[in-house]
Amino acid sequence: MGRFSSHPKLYNNRRWHLKHKQQLQQQPLCVMCQANGRVTAAQVADHITPHNGDPSLFWNGPLQSLCKPCHNRFKQQVERRGYSSACDVDGKPIDPNHPSINFK
Repeated sequence: MGRFSSHPKLYNNRRWHLKHKQQLQQQPLCVMCQANGRVTAAQVADHITPHNGDPSLFWNGPLQSLCKPCHNRFKQQVERRGYSSACDVDGKPIDPNHPSINFK
């Protein structure tokens, strides 16, 4: 089930559409792509801290701009697993929370 269908009252209203639009105007590029040296237009106003339906966190929590691939693939993977599986050029995980980094 997608975010919009799990919390439709939060996302399907004028207030969110305006907040979403304002976020993308203030930060038009994907922050994850930029961190990797790429320039990509953002399409998603992402809640940095998952709100899990909490209206206060939904409206007042910090946002970041992401492209759809980064949001749908990388960001949601981190939220589900607790770490990113992204690797550096040598194939080593870059997320300090990745289990192989802490494996001894």
